[in-house]
Amino acid sequence: MTSFEERSAWVQLVSLVTVLGGYFVVAGIMMSRGVQELIAYTPLFVAGVILLIIVLALGHIVAVFYGKPERHDERDRLIGWRADSNASRVLEGGVLIGITGMVFSIDSVWIAHLLLLSLLLREIVKLSMQLVYYRRGV
Repeated sequence: MTSFEERSAWVQLVSLVTVLGGYFVVAGIMMSRGVQELIAYTPLFVAGVILLIIVLALGHIVAVFYGKPERHDERDRLIGWRADSNASRVLEGGVLIGITGMVFSIDSVWIAHLLLLSLLLREIVKLSMQLVYYRRGV
């Protein structure tokens, strides 16, 4: 039986990939149609955040039915720390690329989506690493 922390990681991973993946599909379509004003993406972003909160809440409610949350132990903290440490490099790379894009005067809509994508990829890597560590051990 899996721990609540592992089930929570699965819920978060599936939710992020589904909802924010959908955001990037719609945003990509908008960008391909020439929408370059960052403000035009605000309703899409707000809707995505609200949908993500709802999906995460429902997913965690379902996860609780499979077993109550346990107290965090040393293993959970070590897994979280290690996964977070490994995933931070993805965010660092995205921010450096974003800053480089600003230096070369890339449109702000591209920079904003790059930064959001780097946040999403960081979370995907972190949650994937957590799942690997829960399965293989740290």
